[in-house]
Amino acid sequence: MNTFGWMGRVLRINLTTHDVTDYPWGDDDRRTWLGGKTMAARILADVLPKDADPFGPENVVVIATGPLTGTGAPSSARFDISALSPITGLVASSNSGGPFGTYLKRAGYDALVLTGAAEAPVWLEVSEVGVTFHDADGVWGQCTGEAQAAMADAIAARSGTLAIGPAGEHRVRYASVLSGERAAGRAGMGAVLGSKNVKGIAAWGERKVAVAHPEKYRAHLKKWTASLKGHPIAGGSLPAFGTAGFLTPMQELGIVATRNFAAGRYEHAAKLDGRALAERRLVGNTGCLSCPIRCARVVELDGRKVKGPELETLVLLGANIENPDLDRIIEWNVLLDELGLDTMSTGVTLSYAMEAAEKGLWDNGLRFGETAGLAALFEDIAYRRDLGDELAEGSRILAERHGGEGFAMNVKGLELAAYEPRGAVGQGLGYAVSNRGGCHLNAGYAVALEGLALRMDGRSSRGKAALTAFFQDLMEVVSSSGVCLFTTLGVLPGALVEHPERGLGALVARVFSYSGGVMRLLRVLPRGLLGIPMPLVPHIRALELVTGERFRFGGFWSVGERGYNLERMLGLRFGNGGALGDTLPKRLLDEPQDPADPSSVVPLEALKVDYYRQRGWSAEGIPAPGLLERLGVHVN
Repeated sequence: MNTFGWMGRVLRINLTTHDVTDYPWGDDDRRTWLGGKTMAARILADVLPKDADPFGPENVVVIATGPLTGTGAPSSARFDISALSPITGLVASSNSGGPFGTYLKRAGYDALVLTGAAEAPVWLEVSEVGVTFHDADGVWGQCTGEAQAAMADAIAARSGTLAIGPAGEHRVRYASVLSGERAAGRAGMGAVLGSKNVKGIAAWGERKVAVAHPEKYRAHLKKWTASLKGHPIAGGSLPAFGTAGFLTPMQELGIVATRNFAAGRYEHAAKLDGRALAERRLVGNTGCLSCPIRCARVVELDGRKVKGPELETLVLLGANIENPDLDRIIEWNVLLDELGLDTMSTGVTLSYAMEAAEKGLWDNGLRFGETAGLAALFEDIAYRRDLGDELAEGSRILAERHGGEGFAMNVKGLELAAYEPRGAVGQGLGYAVSNRGGCHLNAGYAVALEGLALRMDGRSSRGKAALTAFFQDLMEVVSSSGVCLFTTLGVLPGALVEHPERGLGALVARVFSYSGGVMRLLRVLPRGLLGIPMPLVPHIRALELVTGERFRFGGFWSVGERGYNLERMLGLRFGNGGALGDTLPKRLLDEPQDPADPSSVVPLEALKVDYYRQRGWSAEGIPAPGLLERLGVHVN
């Protein structure tokens, strides 16, 4: 058994009977699926019933690490939580950089598979000697920070914890899970744990991750870390301004979600951006375990040092609801994390409700720009009280009840991220075809090429389908390895992104625009022919040195493509609808962002045709049998 990088054990925990057994997961599985979200997708494909209810005991939760988790690689504290999502009805995952993943491996396990449901609230202690079920009466009802502290205090050793808040306990469809201060925020994983009566999990142990080539690995990490620290984004703007630093170029490009995505620029954006945060409230920066980027913000509010908001929260609870008050967003960010609510879905659900009220569809008392009482409303959402009980359902269900589907800004039920895609059509395509729904990361994060790193023409469709598909696969495999997706920014050399609008950056952006044919050729070539080393993608060499397995570029890419296609097949199993489900709200398709320019919409149908061709899918958005056979993807 190869346990370099992997701990070699996956636990299956039956919450109903308290039985704990080993889930069968061998060397071939590890090589094929790596870990994280692709591993979870494979397990869910095998064990999740076709008629599962997201809130039923038949739903299965997989909490999975990657082979690089806990090895000291840059930003390698990541873990994934996957299950059938209550907000989309599809299999979805949520990623976190909190300490839990590292400590799960120290306990000796690569993943946990939770089945059934506990009869009464419990929290789990996972260690080298097994799993202990604890009565959760003392922590049920607590907020996420207090609950994690109580679990940690109950264990003599240092531990990594995760917990849900009141929102998860009350099955808010977009409830999050917190590990430390880091959130697995999206797709309602907190609600699924709440439906299983699991308040949280604490993991501890002294096991170390074995590395196949330790000396070479240490040398590789030294170079990798130095390259990130020397990068203009990973080592410059992100440490200095956090993700909020992206708000300035987004405003310039007209891609800031404003007034429920009605516009792409916000007149008060400068009050919310990274520079404003740094000048007014920042007292330090921090980051996840083993992270050299340190993009997390520590800010001062009312004499307290608290976690600062990231870009998505600043935009979706700022410009998106026409709120220019930075301090109010800082306050809400802390509150929402403690309640266990996804700040992104909260912001977009709120903006839908405001517009529905404005249009006379729903008399709910909410108005753009009026923020008094919203903190109390967030608590009502978490506890499902009064108006909060309705808002807890998310924008898709609300639009089905009250109307206004065209401005309910979600895809497949999951609310969109902060990037307004009529000025970044590759990002719009990614939203539409994302397996998870309206996610900027599962979408491939094409906006990085359309303005945040390079400056490809955001309104042009040229090359976007090919690059979206490729970066979706890249994001998939990087996430599954256990590393933060921000490390992929280093794949774009600093010389390209320092001045992306001119010189070498502008040249590369133009070349990328014509990359569709090359990308299609690479996809159909046998992956064994793509055995070239890729020094610009240090993740590949790291995986080889840790696991002792040979990946090279072709094998690395195949893991991501394999995972993405498996998730696609699971989506079809649970009702995605293929091409019909790959769509955007009508606002983005039919309403020009610039009234004087009818073309300032997302040309989605043409982009989808190119995208499906690139992936080797049918015109209905279904992976071809031959493609699935080549990738080794089998779904009953």
